[in-house]
Amino acid sequence: MPHHRDLSNHRFEQAEICLKSAKTLLAADDYKGSANRSYYAVFHSMRSVLALENRDFKSHTALISHFRNMYIKTKIFDEKLSDIVTVLFRVRNQSDYDYFYVISKEDVINQIELTEFFINEVCKFLRTAD
Repeated sequence: MPHHRDLSNHRFEQAEICLKSAKTLLAADDYKGSANRSYYAVFHSMRSVLALENRDFKSHTALISHFRNMYIKTKIFDEKLSDIVTVLFRVRNQSDYDYFYVISKEDVINQIELTEFFINEVCKFLRTAD
């Protein structure tokens, strides 16, 4: 299982890098870019948890569904994390694919706060996971 732990650590580091990028993009007034990086920070956080069970998915929706079923519905993580994933995934899709979508600075600040909460919860879990 050391390989799984190494992969989990690597994915979690990717999440932290994405969060840092989200903050940098916010400071540069690139709100769509920041929203994208916030989502990917959460995405890599979920993947860090799944690495411990040697699981991964090609599609974002499959990964999110598995994470919800195995970790949120079972109360390993609070339901709030499910809501965060929903919001960040929706905003990321709109930011990336809807050319006329506008996201405000306040919305991006909220995205980053939600992302920090999500990552902190995953970090607590990873510290106690076998």
